[in-house]
Amino acid sequence: MTEKDFYSLKNGTDIRGTAIAAEDDPITLTSEAVVRIASAFLVWVAAKTNKAHPVIAVGHDSRISAGRLCEEVTRGITACGGDVILTGLSSTPSMFMLLKDDFGADASIMITASHLPYRKNGLKFFIAEGGLEGSDIEEVLRIASLGVYPDGDGKVTEKSYIEKYSADLVEKVRKATGKQQPLAGKRILVDAGNGAGGFYVDLVLKPLGADTEGSQFLQPDGMFPNHIPNPENAAAMKSVSEAVVVHHADFGIIFDTDVDRAGAVAPDGEEINRNRLIALISAILLQEQEGAYIVTDSVTSDGLSAFIKAHGGVHHRFKRGYKNVINESKRLNAEGKDSPLAIETSGHAALRENYFLDDGAYLVTRLLIALAKAAEDGKDLLSLIADLPEPKEAAEVRLTFAPGCDFKSLGNDVIKAFASYAIAKPYLSLAPDNYEGVRVNFDKAHGNGWVLVRMSLHEPIMPINAESDTVGGNKLILKELYSFLKGYDFLNTENLERSIK
Repeated sequence: MTEKDFYSLKNGTDIRGTAIAAEDDPITLTSEAVVRIASAFLVWVAAKTNKAHPVIAVGHDSRISAGRLCEEVTRGITACGGDVILTGLSSTPSMFMLLKDDFGADASIMITASHLPYRKNGLKFFIAEGGLEGSDIEEVLRIASLGVYPDGDGKVTEKSYIEKYSADLVEKVRKATGKQQPLAGKRILVDAGNGAGGFYVDLVLKPLGADTEGSQFLQPDGMFPNHIPNPENAAAMKSVSEAVVVHHADFGIIFDTDVDRAGAVAPDGEEINRNRLIALISAILLQEQEGAYIVTDSVTSDGLSAFIKAHGGVHHRFKRGYKNVINESKRLNAEGKDSPLAIETSGHAALRENYFLDDGAYLVTRLLIALAKAAEDGKDLLSLIADLPEPKEAAEVRLTFAPGCDFKSLGNDVIKAFASYAIAKPYLSLAPDNYEGVRVNFDKAHGNGWVLVRMSLHEPIMPINAESDTVGGNKLILKELYSFLKGYDFLNTENLERSIK
């Protein structure tokens, strides 16, 4: 494999690729690649920790390629003299938390590709300070491309951690509520999507007294036969929402495949997702820390900003990408600005009190504490966001680029041109607090809302988000945007055209 081959597997701060071949999608996460990357990670950890023979914990989600990758990762580590602790079926957050516990590992690898299709897989890496940065991944891949490793013969042991991780969540709820079973009398339904999140029912909810009838797709199945485990997926949210209504649940929870993200559902089946989920956890934290900075990604609504301000907080929008918002929140704290939360509309939520780890199980545990406390006062959890201003319309449209074009450069040129276009129009204005792409406000006569045009972090896609406080406003906004974009022949604007018909 060449250096370029290795670098092609970098996906932000993870490694991702195709693990099971299809006719038009050959395997890129080959045995050679996985073994050499695992060996390189051991070398990197040895230098980082100044230990000749580090111990690496290795876990995986429910994907059907997990067995192969686990064996290859183990082979790559032990061949260089490192020891491996196999944790079996695990969540991504638990693979970090074990490094904060007396588990005996110096670093960890989680084998997962989050919500991607079953043929994909990947590796996430952790050290005690947190997940690796993009520059760290590049260094690991550089070492892998060189292929020079020490010889050794490490040993392998098996030891699960998910039980201890779950027990810590249970104890947190009991301590916060002062009760052994604060969820007694509440029906809490979980949809794990056949990913790794099924543990939450037996190991967290039942010990807290919850009735979990109606929970679904808890059994791990890497083919994901029911729906994609993804809180952003419409079919997945429809499934869990319908289950909540049918089973008269007091609260619904949905996890992504590796449990670093979560979504929720109200008793009436309405989604608590995106802006509503951010508002809910923000309201909880702002009761405890007035004046705090809530860091979100760039596509959050103006209504959310107003809500956070009304609850005594400061809304700080930043670039998409969970590491981006986490690092921005850390930066604010380093400046002396109280920032307890970094959260994306995708459901990635990282709390300072939890090492800024994006942890879906921790997030919903925090919500359940608030639910239990609200019930004691005769209130509903959603009363916390009763005053959230919500747009009349919201939409996301994704545009693709012509094959083979320099989409990054061309896309950025389009964004700059649209910013200039907006400045020249008296009824348009640039949002003052935007850190990604271009966000343009439309006055009441021309849509009464905003549009954000940006580039995807990793793919040749231009996502467009729009919101309006007037019925029919989105059509006006997107129609104007279409008239501007249709002149760029390297952009496929069919999806945008369909949205305004």
